Amino acid sequence: MATFELYNDKAEHFRFRLKAGNGEIILASQGYSAKASAMNGIESVKKNAGDDANYECKSTDAGHSFNLLAANQQVIGSSQVYTTESSRDNGIESVKSNAPTATVLEILTREIS
Repeated sequence: MATFELYNDKAEHFRFRLKAGNGEIILASQGYSAKASAMNGIESVKKNAGDDANYECKSTDAGHSFNLLAANQQVIGSSQVYTTESSRDNGIESVKSNAPTATVLEILTREIS
């Protein structure tokens, strides 16, 4: 079962990562100053993950990656760097199939606003 992990980073911002059932991280967020904003980000991923038009694919000398965009074209999640386009495309398919039903697991070290 896929899971969104909500956690605090070293700068004490809220972040989330989407993990597939095998534990692999398939999408990661930016840092948010408020927990509620991070939770809104998770809901936005769930809402926008199913639409191919919401994925921005990137290729550089370092490899291939993607961003998931909200309706306003803001990045709501980013992938790891993959070695092949095919692997990147599989990552997108994994987000599309896992995000809508993923549960949220809070692993916060402390509550900050």
